[in-house]
Amino acid sequence: MSELEQIKAPIAKELDLFESKFREAMKSSVPLLDTIMSYIIKRKGKQIRPIFVFFSAKLFNGISETTHRGASLVELLHTATLVHDDVVDDSDERRGFFSINALWKNKIAVLVGDYLLSRGLLLSVQNKDYNLLEIVSNAVKEMSEGELLQIEKTRNLNLSEEVYYDIIRKKTASLIASCCAIGAASAGATQEQIEQMRLFGEKIGMAFQMKDDLMDYGDEDIGKPRGIDLKEKKLTLPIIYTLNQAEPAVKRKIINTIKNHHNNKSKVAEVVDYVNAHNGIAYTKQTMNKFKEEALAIIDQLPESEVKPNVRRLVEFIIDRNH
Repeated sequence: MSELEQIKAPIAKELDLFESKFREAMKSSVPLLDTIMSYIIKRKGKQIRPIFVFFSAKLFNGISETTHRGASLVELLHTATLVHDDVVDDSDERRGFFSINALWKNKIAVLVGDYLLSRGLLLSVQNKDYNLLEIVSNAVKEMSEGELLQIEKTRNLNLSEEVYYDIIRKKTASLIASCCAIGAASAGATQEQIEQMRLFGEKIGMAFQMKDDLMDYGDEDIGKPRGIDLKEKKLTLPIIYTLNQAEPAVKRKIINTIKNHHNNKSKVAEVVDYVNAHNGIAYTKQTMNKFKEEALAIIDQLPESEVKPNVRRLVEFIIDRNH
């Protein structure tokens, strides 16, 4: 049994049931759509988002039908944003599979994203889960704002740490925050507890993104080539910190490399080595661990529950992962 399987053991039955409910929620009478929905289900990842929804419900009054709908809502809206993202990024691959736009072209991919979005909205409206819909709709709004903020701010390659935090809070952390808030809300938690869980998810999301950023500077097999963020002209915390500490001449040279030589492997490798040698990695790890500890402190304040140790282990698993 893998570590993740051990962690999610207390909610394994619920996750299996969720899979069949989610499959049902994606069904369509249009054969082409049904084929694409089957393809999407086949290439699902680690189910981290539903796991957060179910654990968050279990920390309070337990898992209900509303929890299942909340988990489906998050997955439907999240999958819609991924399908649209691949179109925006002109990406041919996601998680080692061909993207929807690579197989069926952009027009169909955009329509599939719209379909998934409407299925999520209908699932909530038909069951009058308006509070859950509000939580997830806020996350989708923030994710869109985060993407646009990143496009706007990285044009001149002069990001402050504050702007970086704002981008990742919107782009990545808002979705995990909404999973935790939805789980708590579906279990009848108080408004204060829902906010506590939202904040917990946000802090985990921040740490999760920093871990992702760090992987770009590591040598182990991490599922993406070293320096890929720099090749895509993405500014992440290791490089932002290093640039802000560097001498003006060095800073100009690094920015010139990212702007004009981002496809030159040896020049990108030089920047990666410079970041490694000038505390960019150490500072990012320290900041990531600060967010992780703040998240764990929130869990410690919650009432005792059989799944609390599993939630703590899930947090450690996400931060210790190497892919």
